[in-house]
Order: sequence, then structure tokens, then C-alpha cells
Amino acid sequence: MLLFGWHTWRGESGARYRFKVTLTKKGLPEDGGLYVMVRRRFVFLMEPLYVGKAASLRSRLLGHEKWGRAFWYYGATERHVLKIKEERERQIIEEDLIRGLKPRMNDMMIPRGAKDLPTHGALRKKWMDRNWMKLWLGGNGSRQHARG
Repeated sequence: MLLFGWHTWRGESGARYRFKVTLTKKGLPEDGGLYVMVRRRFVFLMEPLYVGKAASLRSRLLGHEKWGRAFWYYGATERHVLKIKEERERQIIEEDLIRGLKPRMNDMMIPRGAKDLPTHGALRKKWMDRNWMKLWLGGNGSRQHARG
């Protein structure tokens, strides 16, 4: 299954996360993890529409309130899932993916500006390491923002 097996999504930190494509109810695991609602265009081109996390992927995705909107308005065709047991790890990866992919249906964690920091410490350190020049050239106000 070349088209519908696995797909790797990259977060803002540069980390890669390997998701399994699920097209049926049987493909949804009971475990906790992350999911990405996707619109597939031209066979290989995929646009992430929504990134979320759940304690039980099956129960969350079968009754998800945003799936109807994603399907009818944005043309969502499939869901990708990644099993992750720990809630803390799910939160960090979810924020990394949202900040990196900028899906149109997620609006809370998408960066508002070039100097908008991640909330989690590990992501914040990676972000500051990658954007040190912007922070340094930005003047005193941006350095204060980066620390706080």
C-alpha cells in the first residue's frame, strides 16, 4: 500500500513523526495519541487541516465535532494517527506539529508572529536555538519577550 500506509509529518522543531493512515473504523486504535485530518490532492500532495490529541483515538475520532466541517467544507479525505501513551509527550508533539504544519482548522497554537515562542520548555529551547539571530538582531524588546 504505497499511498495509504504511513506518512511522516515534520514539526516546527524539525522532528519527524510517523503517522499511520486510517481509512476505516477498524484502523482506529483504542490507545491514546495524536491525529491529523488531511485533504489529499493529486494523489501524493497532502494538506493537513487539523491536528489534535486524544486519550482514546477511536472514541475521539468516531464522534469528532470537527470532522464534518473538515470533510464538507475543506475536503478532508483521511485521518492519520500516531499512538503515544503519555499525555505530556502528546502535548509537546501536538504543539510542535501545529506550529510546524499550521493547519487551517487549528487556531490557538499557530504562531501569530515571527517571535511567538512555544509554550513547552523543550520546544522553546529548540526554537530559541534556531531563531537566535532574529532574537539578537531584534533589539531589547524581543530578547525580553524570548526570556519571559
